[in-house]
Amino acid sequence: MSDALDTTREFLSAHAPFDRLEADALEFLLPRLETRFYASGDRITDPDHGPAQRFHIIRQGRIRGETPSEDEQVSGKAWELVSGESFPIGALLGRRPVHTVHRALEDTICLELSVEDFDRLRARSQVFNDFCSRRLASLLDRVHQGLLSQGLGNGGTGSGQLNTPLGARIAREPVTCGPDTPLREALTAMRDQRVGSIVAVDAQRRPAGIFTMTDLLGRVALQEVGLDAPLRRVMTPDPIALPESALGFEGIEVMAEHGMKHICVLAEGRLVGVLGERDLLTSNPLTLDRMVRGILRAEAVDTIAEHLREVPRLIGAVISQGAEADQILRLITRINDHATRRVLALIRRQHEIGDIDFTWLAFGSQAREEQALRTDQDNGILFQCERGREGATRERLLPFAQEVNKALDACGFDLCPGNIMAGNPECCLSGPEWERRFSRWIEQGTPEHLLKSSIFFDLRAIDGDAGPVEVLRSQMLRKTAFNSRFRRQMAANQMSIRPPLGLFGEIRSGADGINIKLQGLTPFVDGARVMALAAELPATRSHERLDQAVASEVLREDDARDYHAALRYLQMLRLRSQQRAVEAGREDGNRIRPEELGTLEARVLKEAFRQARKLQGQLAVQYQL
Repeated sequence: MSDALDTTREFLSAHAPFDRLEADALEFLLPRLETRFYASGDRITDPDHGPAQRFHIIRQGRIRGETPSEDEQVSGKAWELVSGESFPIGALLGRRPVHTVHRALEDTICLELSVEDFDRLRARSQVFNDFCSRRLASLLDRVHQGLLSQGLGNGGTGSGQLNTPLGARIAREPVTCGPDTPLREALTAMRDQRVGSIVAVDAQRRPAGIFTMTDLLGRVALQEVGLDAPLRRVMTPDPIALPESALGFEGIEVMAEHGMKHICVLAEGRLVGVLGERDLLTSNPLTLDRMVRGILRAEAVDTIAEHLREVPRLIGAVISQGAEADQILRLITRINDHATRRVLALIRRQHEIGDIDFTWLAFGSQAREEQALRTDQDNGILFQCERGREGATRERLLPFAQEVNKALDACGFDLCPGNIMAGNPECCLSGPEWERRFSRWIEQGTPEHLLKSSIFFDLRAIDGDAGPVEVLRSQMLRKTAFNSRFRRQMAANQMSIRPPLGLFGEIRSGADGINIKLQGLTPFVDGARVMALAAELPATRSHERLDQAVASEVLREDDARDYHAALRYLQMLRLRSQQRAVEAGREDGNRIRPEELGTLEARVLKEAFRQARKLQGQLAVQYQL
């Protein structure tokens, strides 16, 4: 008996989540597992057998999941489980029959636990309970921890600190003074306390301004301000502030947004700490502040391009300290937004267009704030003019837009192969022209219109008045919400790109690997967009659209949780692939080879693709496809 338990213990130690079970939970589990053999073709579970009674861990063999009401070889909804995987967790948790038949594809051995002992194990083990409650997210956490422990940037130290509250990062009391404190006194306090900043606060300790060593050079020394001047004369008023409950990454985001290197941390509106960039990015080999300030102050396109070449190193540091994939994509987009605005400002000087009111638009991934390390341009212009003056206004804007497109290309944002760029007359339109164009696409719904909709229907103002863009978005959402035919066409278009799973759920990879952007991310991005258009959801980010779909009761919370986890994993997988491609000077950053992944990652990848299939299946049912 002891030998059998030792063999089972060794097997479980190689498979998640059992390899992380608490010692007492493992000792509880081992003697209660029963070994059962199933011949090829045997049904292990069946919806007709009543509520599920046993938890199964596949020790040897393969099991196929199939919906009994459909021909799986036609529908493609069959899937396969292999050694180390377990089932039917959802049915056991819900005290319900299984939805699928689990059938042995070959002679198979399972380790089985009664439903009563399944419940007892969940009560004993936080690890097992977490896995049962959030299976994909739990596995993804393991992958994330594994990447950190491999030493991506800092050997795993500080792991996850960007997802800890700012309050937990405060190491000392902030140095403060009043806004009317003489500059000499403030500088003396900074010297004595050995800090690089001092915060001016009011009587309630609310921050009124911040003064840093950078201000000392730029606003005092170079401006020859006397040391008896009040601090308020040289401080930065209304400093960036976040509550102590905000996550570390939110601090990095606002630093990137505003080009600052310090943030104030508040508790109920009162100052409790000051954090610098290096308090949050301890392993960063360069400074985000220097990069953003360099972009904002650049006087040449080449200078902007030089700063953007530092982004992969910055992202490597952010990944190493526990940031989620969607957070990293937002940070990349924030930096790219700054670069775009600075390019616009530089090129605008060379054109006499100051009298034209226009907004620079982003479409596609930049609009969704989901830009990765390699991206091309999808942009446009929405301008205001008197009726009948559209053509003349466009002619004045096009040379400017075309020069901006060339400058952005020089910065590393490739020219759009489909010419969806502001320098194209079809993408430089007045507000009414854009409205008519969207209306035509929605009403006619040709294949070309559907293709363009997948890009143009994600839009965001980058520079200029955002008001007309929000009006356009509201008009578009109203029209799509009342046009079920168009939404059905978009859902059908979303179904045309299938995750690379074979007949029984195995990952299928061609000679060139898998295009993770097209075959993995696109089904989630397109699916979230269809839901947003149906329910008039204003969000543009895919993750935010999923959250709003839950709030609008368009999507179940459990399904959204799995979609979030799958999408984040695929986004991180793409980022890592692009990092390696950039380091090697390759252009194939969107391609991965599943065979190069470890066992756990391959399992997560397969589950992520299954979730993409599930989302497509939900839309197929909803729109009767």
